[in-house]
Amino acid sequence: METTIVDEDLCTRCGVCSAVCPTAIVGAADEDTLPGVPEEKAGMCVACGHCEAFCPAQALTLNVRPEEKAEVPAGAGTLPPGDLGVYLQKRRSVRRYTGEPVPRETILAVLDVARYAPSGGNGQPVRWIVVHDPEMVRKVAGLMIEWMKTLVESSHPMSGYVPGLIRAWEAGNDVICRGAPHLLVAHIPEGNPVASVDAIIAMTHFDVAAPAFGIGTCWAGFVSMAAASYEPLQKEIGIPEGRKFAYAMMFGNPDYVPRGIPRRNPVQVAWR
Repeated sequence: METTIVDEDLCTRCGVCSAVCPTAIVGAADEDTLPGVPEEKAGMCVACGHCEAFCPAQALTLNVRPEEKAEVPAGAGTLPPGDLGVYLQKRRSVRRYTGEPVPRETILAVLDVARYAPSGGNGQPVRWIVVHDPEMVRKVAGLMIEWMKTLVESSHPMSGYVPGLIRAWEAGNDVICRGAPHLLVAHIPEGNPVASVDAIIAMTHFDVAAPAFGIGTCWAGFVSMAAASYEPLQKEIGIPEGRKFAYAMMFGNPDYVPRGIPRRNPVQVAWR
């Protein structure tokens, strides 16, 4: 099977597809030859789609589900730097949620954005579990507390911190998932040395995109800490065989929306 499909009528033989190929396997065109991947190098293609995405004439199509190729409308997907800066600066961790659930189709729309996150070698190793049932999210938080109880008076770095969290939980205050109706879990293949970073990048994409859909998010650090090693929590979440927990994020419809931008420390940078 050919790695790329080139429309001879549209191709200008400009050489961009060859220049941007990360594995340098797209052969340059000349007067008599269209750009393409030689058969002996086809196995080196990581299906990243750079050749297709950067083609000025949109003459080249990566031969991976080519029927799904869609044109980007003129001007779409561009944001003035000022607008983008304010959008990102306004992003806040949300710890107060309404009782209204986020529709599944909205969650899938955000995950559809997140699936375009970069990954090592375009391996796309991240898979998702959405705990959509608020009662199950509450159960996950309770298992987290059970894990914390095993740390009391232990040598664990959190041993002196957890008693206060346990007391707050027992007093009816959800200090773990903050009453969030939903929990997003990323899981990755066991034995993949870079997939954990890929998962954080993908989850960051979800985190950044979510406010545009009206969703508030908060990185679930406590849950992630326990789920990395606590088997009862892993079983409750449903991590598949051969894969491991990467990270979790709570989310839902926010009770409040940010109106301002708080201060942060000045940028510290060393130029070389």
